Amino acid sequence: MLKNDRKKDHAGKGLQRHGLFTVLLAGILLVFASCQENKKDKKSYLPESVGAINSLAVVIDNEMWKGEVGDEIREYYAAPVDGLPWEEPVFTLHQIPLPVFKGSTTKSRNILFVQRDSAVNSGIKTDTYARPQKIGIVRAPDNGSLIDLIGKTSEQYIQEFKDNDIRENQKRFHTALNKEPYVQQKFGISLTMPSVYKTSKQEDNFIWIERVIPKGTMHIFVYELPLNSIPGDSSRVDAFIKMHDSIGKKYVPGREEGMYMITQKAYAPYIFDITLAKKPTIEVKGMWEMKNFAMAGPFLCYLIRDEENDRLLVLEGLTFAPSEDKRDYMFELESILKSVKFTSEKKPE
Repeated sequence: MLKNDRKKDHAGKGLQRHGLFTVLLAGILLVFASCQENKKDKKSYLPESVGAINSLAVVIDNEMWKGEVGDEIREYYAAPVDGLPWEEPVFTLHQIPLPVFKGSTTKSRNILFVQRDSAVNSGIKTDTYARPQKIGIVRAPDNGSLIDLIGKTSEQYIQEFKDNDIRENQKRFHTALNKEPYVQQKFGISLTMPSVYKTSKQEDNFIWIERVIPKGTMHIFVYELPLNSIPGDSSRVDAFIKMHDSIGKKYVPGREEGMYMITQKAYAPYIFDITLAKKPTIEVKGMWEMKNFAMAGPFLCYLIRDEENDRLLVLEGLTFAPSEDKRDYMFELESILKSVKFTSEKKPE
C-alpha cells in the first residue's frame, strides 16, 4: 500500500507540474498576444497624415537650416525634376525647428529629421505619429558627418517619400474613380485614375484619354509595339525618338495637315531601366512638341516588356499647360501609369 501510495503521489506531483507549466505557457502566450494586439491597436488609432503631394517637412534647427547642412539638404531634396521645361524642385520644403516639432506638426506624411547626436544614426521609420507616414532619420555628431550622411541616404529617402506620395495619390483617386472598360477590353490591363479623365479616342492599337485642367489639358496614351522594338544598347535613345515620332504622326495630329506630335529636338530624353508591374520597363522622361506649330510640354513614358503576350506595352502621359508649373500634373500622371495591373495573361482579341 505504501509503495502504491508513493506512485500515486509521484504521479500527482507530475500532473501538478505539467498543469503549472501549461498555465505558465498559456500566460506567456496571452501576454505576447496582448502586446501584439496593443501594437496593432496603436497603429490602427493613428491619425491620418497631412500635407500636399510633393511636399517634405524638414525637422532641423534654424542655425543648421540656414547654413551648410541646409544647403546640402536643398542640393538633393530641392533638385530640379528631370524632364520639365523649367526648374521645379523634387519637393517643396518646409522647415520645422526642433522645439516646434510636436502636436500637429508631427503628422506630416513625409518628414526628414536632421539632428546632431553623439552617434551616427540613419534609417526610415514608418507610421510613427500618423499614417501613412515616412520619416527619414539623419543623426551625426557634427556638420561634416551630417552632410556626408545626407548625401549617402538621399537616394533611398527620396524614393521612399516619392513612393509614399504615389500611394497617397492613388488612394485619393478612389474617391471618384474612372470606371470606363476600354483599356481593359483592348489591352488586358487596368489603370487607377480619377473620373475626370475621359476616353476621347479609340483606334485598333491606340487609346487616348484626356483630362481638362484650368489652363490646359493632360493626356494618357496606351498602345503596344512588337516586343523588341527598342534595343537594349546605346542606340535605344534614337530608336525611341524614331518610334515616338511615328506614333505621334499616326495618332496625335495637330490642328492642320502636317502638324503632329514629335519628340522635342532641342532636348534628349532621359531614359532609365526600372521594374513596373513586376516586368522589365524602360522609363522615358522628356519634352514633346507639335511639328509646325508652337505647342509643347513634358511627357512621361513607360515601355513595359510583356513577354507573356509577346508585346511591348506603352503607357504615356503628357501635359499641355502654357506658363503653368507642371511638376504636380506630371506626378499625377506618374501615379496613374504606375498603377497598371495586368488583368489577364492572354492578350484580348
